[in-house]
Amino acid sequence: ALVRALQTWEHYLIPKEFVIHSDHESLKYLRGQGKLNKRHATWVEFLEQFPYVIKYKKGKNNVVASALSRRHTLLISLGSQILGFDHIKELYSNDLEFNEYYTQCLAKPQGGFYISEGYLYKEGRICIPQGSIRKLLIKESHEGGLMGHFGVEKTLRFLKEKFFWLHMRRDVERFCSRCIACLQVKSKVMPHDSYSPLPVANSPWVDISMDFILGLPKTQRGMDSIFLIVDRFSKMAHFIPCHKIDGASNIARLFFKEVVRLHGLPKTIVSDRDTKFLSHFWKTLWSRLGTKLLFYTTCHPQTDGQVEVVNRSLSIMLRAIFKGNHKSWDEYLPHIEFAYNRVVHKTTKISPTEVVYGFNPLTPLDLIPLPDSSHYFHKEGVSRDEFVKKLHKKVKTHIQQQNERTALERSKGKKDLIF
Repeated sequence: ALVRALQTWEHYLIPKEFVIHSDHESLKYLRGQGKLNKRHATWVEFLEQFPYVIKYKKGKNNVVASALSRRHTLLISLGSQILGFDHIKELYSNDLEFNEYYTQCLAKPQGGFYISEGYLYKEGRICIPQGSIRKLLIKESHEGGLMGHFGVEKTLRFLKEKFFWLHMRRDVERFCSRCIACLQVKSKVMPHDSYSPLPVANSPWVDISMDFILGLPKTQRGMDSIFLIVDRFSKMAHFIPCHKIDGASNIARLFFKEVVRLHGLPKTIVSDRDTKFLSHFWKTLWSRLGTKLLFYTTCHPQTDGQVEVVNRSLSIMLRAIFKGNHKSWDEYLPHIEFAYNRVVHKTTKISPTEVVYGFNPLTPLDLIPLPDSSHYFHKEGVSRDEFVKKLHKKVKTHIQQQNERTALERSKGKKDLIF
C-alpha cells in the first residue's frame, strides 16, 4: 500500500520531506531490515528516493484513513455478474435461422417456439442467433469455467440444457475437433476383453468401486498418486490425492474423511486386490463394519470396467487441464471432480450429482442473468421423495440397458480364454 501511494503521488512528494502516518507499526523498521527477498528489495530501493519519515498511529486513532477506506461508494461487492443477453433481442429480426420463427411468434407460439420478454425460446431454451456468442458458449461448455474438455456428446448435452440453435451439433463437433488440448491428450482405446457386468446397484453410494492411479509426477505437497472412488449407481466419483507409499491405515483415513463424511458407509466394495486393500488392517476394519469385499473374477480384469473407464477419463482431463504443470496437478483435482460429476453420464442419461442430490450445482453459465423461462414448464407437484424414487428407477433402467448393449458389443467376434 505504501509503494502504491508513493507511486501515485510521486510528482508531489520527491522535492520535499514528508511524514507517513500508518497503523502498520512494522513499517517503522523498514530501513533496518537485514535480509530482504527480491521483491522487498525492489520496493525499498524505490522508497529510498523519497525523504520520508514513518510515524506509527494506532488504528483507532487513524480515523481519516479508516473513513476513506470505508466509503460506501468505494466498497466492492463480491458477487457474480456476467453480461446479459439483452443485445440478442435486436438480432432475431435479421437472423437467417430465427427471423421467420420470431415473426410468427409475435402473433402466437409456433412449433415449440415462443417469445417471452422479447427473447425467442424453443421449449424453454433461449435461442441464440448467429454470431460470436455461439462460439463463446461452446467454449465455456467445453473448457471454460468448471468444465473438463469433454467430448462432443457431453459438451452438447450441457449446452442444450439452456440454449438452442440450428446445427448446434455441427458447431460443437467443429470446435471439439480443433481443440488443441484434446488433440494432444485424447486417443481412442478399444477394449479387447469380454464383458461381465456386476449386479446393478439400487441406490447411490451403497455399492462402490475403488482404484489407484500410481506413478504420477510428485507435486509440491509430495503427492504422487490418486485414490479413485466411484459409486456404481450414480457414477459419481471422488478423486483424492495421496502417496504411493500410503498404507491401509492412511487410505482408510482418507476414505472416512472424503467419502463416509458425505455419503455414509457402503455395503459392498469392488477392489482390484491391491495390497492396500488386502492388508490385515483393511480386512479387519471392514469386517467389523459388515462390509463385503468383492474381488475381480480370475482372468477377467474387466469385471470392474466402470472404474477403469473413470481412470482413463481422469487421466485425459488431468493432461488437458494442467497443461504440463506437473508440480501442481493435485490442485486441479477438485476442478476435475466437479466437472466429471456435473455433466450428463452416458449410461444414466443424468449427471451423477443430480442422481445423488436431485439437482445440479451451478456453473458459470448458470450465473448468466438469463430471462426466466420457468413459466413454460408445467410440472406435476410431487414430493421430493417421489421425485427421487422416480429418478432412481429411471437410472437403474438406463444402467441395465447400457450393460446389455455393452455386453453385446464386446461379445462380437471375441472368445473367452479357457484355462
